[in-house]
Amino acid sequence: ILLDKDGKRKHTRPTFSGQQIFALEKTFEQTKYLAGPERARLAYSLGMTESQVKVWFQNRRTKWRKKHAAEMATAKKKQDSETERLKGASENEEEDDDYNKPLDPNSDDEKITQLLKKHKPGGGGMLLHPPEGEASA
Repeated sequence: ILLDKDGKRKHTRPTFSGQQIFALEKTFEQTKYLAGPERARLAYSLGMTESQVKVWFQNRRTKWRKKHAAEMATAKKKQDSETERLKGASENEEEDDDYNKPLDPNSDDEKITQLLKKHKPGGGGMLLHPPEGEASA
């Protein structure tokens, strides 16, 4: 028994055996909350007090919630970045509308060169000038 400076009993932190922790963790996987009779049964079987089991479960739920919240935040960040990536891709598709339009025979060579640089070669046999007799829109 430890005493503080005033001679009063000092609370010590219990240390649990590996077997006790294993049993507590296994029970926690099955249920996050224990009712009174279940807690009493578990405490008795592990040689612990009901209060120790109760506090262990409270602390374990807090740890579980923090981990769950961190996982949710990570998943949200991942989803947000994917949304941004897709949004950026759709903006690029809007820019590509120029590429899919027929070329104006009066457009300057620089504009044609920029459009071709943006896209891979061999993009389906694009015609630079419409066939004779056809007017471009």
